[in-house]
Amino acid sequence: MDDGYVIVLTTVGADVNAAAIANELVDDGLAACVNVLPEMDSYFRWRGVVEHANERQIVIKTTAAQVTALEQRLHDLHPYELPEFLVLPVGQGSERYLRWIRDSTAPAESKSGADGPTGS
Repeated sequence: MDDGYVIVLTTVGADVNAAAIANELVDDGLAACVNVLPEMDSYFRWRGVVEHANERQIVIKTTAAQVTALEQRLHDLHPYELPEFLVLPVGQGSERYLRWIRDSTAPAESKSGADGPTGS
């Protein structure tokens, strides 16, 4: 799964500093862009009991080649025992945007001024 582009989804509690996680993932070159969505209500089964939590959805745009490293780093940063980590393949996108994702997540020595679009 090293070719292509993906969107990775995870959630964190509303009281968690999601911006710090997002910044870390982009700064580490594991993500080109991370969107932190507004607070939402989540309902889920955990250890046999239906639970409710206020959470925030985090949407991570990256390359398939970064998924393994991203998963490890996210688990290091994440406060949950079992964080959501869903990888959705990107079937198609604009060539320039996908190139920006690739350039933004490339190893530091091969980055070519990967300044991204506004509202990634």
